[in-house]
Amino acid sequence: MIRILANDGISDDGRLLMEEAGYEVITKKVPQNELCDVIGNYDVLLVRSATKVTAEVITAGTNLKMIGRGGVGLDNINVEFAESKGIIVFNTPAASSQAVAELAFGHMFNLARFLHQANRNMALNGLTTFDTLKKNYGSGIQLRGKSLGIIGFGRIGQEVARIGLALGMNVLPTDLMINEANIDINIFANEKVTMNIHVPTVPYKEVLAKSDFISLHIPFGGGKPLIGAEEISSMKKGVYLINTARGGAIDESALLAALASGQVAGAGLDVFENEPTPKAELLEHPNISLTPHIGAATLEAQDNIGLEIANRLISFFGNQR
Repeated sequence: MIRILANDGISDDGRLLMEEAGYEVITKKVPQNELCDVIGNYDVLLVRSATKVTAEVITAGTNLKMIGRGGVGLDNINVEFAESKGIIVFNTPAASSQAVAELAFGHMFNLARFLHQANRNMALNGLTTFDTLKKNYGSGIQLRGKSLGIIGFGRIGQEVARIGLALGMNVLPTDLMINEANIDINIFANEKVTMNIHVPTVPYKEVLAKSDFISLHIPFGGGKPLIGAEEISSMKKGVYLINTARGGAIDESALLAALASGQVAGAGLDVFENEPTPKAELLEHPNISLTPHIGAATLEAQDNIGLEIANRLISFFGNQR
């Protein structure tokens, strides 16, 4: 029997599909410091972002044939070492694209209309300072007509473009590998109507210089931040930065300095350098909209991820019944 450890959980639909194929699926969380002791009992290890699949874990996984990541990145898996052992490593890049894109826009709307600030302060002071709060948060902006820079034009970046185009934004994507994309926008009324829009990519420097909002959707495995003080200085004054990709892709110290100077008007952060203990200065900053790394954490996305993983495993191992 194929034994699978879904150490960071898996959707019920995905688990049931694998069990119906005759696999044993264990979803009880094994602490990181105990993983090496048990991983040799499994054919497959499934993780999300919490579990670190190190060389030590891989070495201890003497029966491992596959390691799957429920999500886009693979930065918590030592892919090169796993593949050197003949282990297949895969992720689920398509399943959560819409969820991440919608969260990015959640942060944009928060920042454009001060929703994160207003919600917090209405709960604290709404009964006593309503008129003051109304004045403080009455100078928002609209997204329609604004330029949206998208750094990384893969599946998630194209989902962001789709929403931005539908909102009437000027979409400016950039990518080292992708030159263009045809974006379908589905309009639901009495019947389904699809618009197809051709979107070419533009140079990176143009995105930095012309965008009112910049959203990151590229992998980042560490090292020099992709957005640092130099890049921020070349942006429009009052730009908004959104990071739902990977912590460290934006230099957090440079971001705080730019927020203090007004070069950056606001930031939306779902990911952080030191998860799960982000800098207090980020958490306390009034011009940062915050979420705790929940980009792919919708019910629909998790169902899609679970089913994609199950189908991948069944395609590889076959039905055991």
